[in-house]
Amino acid sequence: MGRFPNIAAAKAKTGAARGKLYGMYAKEIYLAAKNGGTTPEGNPSLKRLIEKAKKEQVPSDVIKRAIDKVTNGVGENYEVLTYEIFGPSGSTMLVECLTDNVNRSVSEVRAVINKSHLKMGAMGSVAYMYDNLSVVGFKGLTLDEAMEALITADVPFIDIENDNDMVIIYGNPNDINKIKDAITNYKNDITFDIDEVTNLPKDKVKLEGEDLELFQRALNLFDEVDDVANVYHNVEL
Repeated sequence: MGRFPNIAAAKAKTGAARGKLYGMYAKEIYLAAKNGGTTPEGNPSLKRLIEKAKKEQVPSDVIKRAIDKVTNGVGENYEVLTYEIFGPSGSTMLVECLTDNVNRSVSEVRAVINKSHLKMGAMGSVAYMYDNLSVVGFKGLTLDEAMEALITADVPFIDIENDNDMVIIYGNPNDINKIKDAITNYKNDITFDIDEVTNLPKDKVKLEGEDLELFQRALNLFDEVDDVANVYHNVEL
């Protein structure tokens, strides 16, 4: 498949970007704890988020405060909104927001669209061009061993590949924890370098010149919007 971009790329975070990262993890951890319970051992989604947050060096007190809000009955209402966007020369985006203020989210996303000469699409007009998948990547097993682990545990998967000595497994979003458990039950010292539920484009496009500049501007501007959790796109960068 080979569609997961920048597998080993570590992105340097500015102070502002780190603040946004911490805030987004706090929201996601709060929601996971609210929906599935505050004990990681009994809530696989919460456990996965905490592991990811620690890997990204999110401070422990940020994680603890988010869970404590649920324990203490602090009510916060967040909505997940996905905006489907058309860019130049066949480019597209799915912009995923996690917000407690829909009007603010819509306003800020539209501002980026206008500044970057993009176009908001109707619901479903872009999403069908992407596959919603879980993606798990790790080293320490061969491709055959990873397949044996999945088959032995009777865990379904969509595709599996080897990329620079890293095994990458693609599956349905709801199966991500089953896939990880199958691998760690086979070999318990595995560390997951990729642990994502993501949207991967079925096809990619190349942009040049002004089109590429406008698209890159949009990505940079979305990165500055606190409510934006993820931006998925089909452009080769």
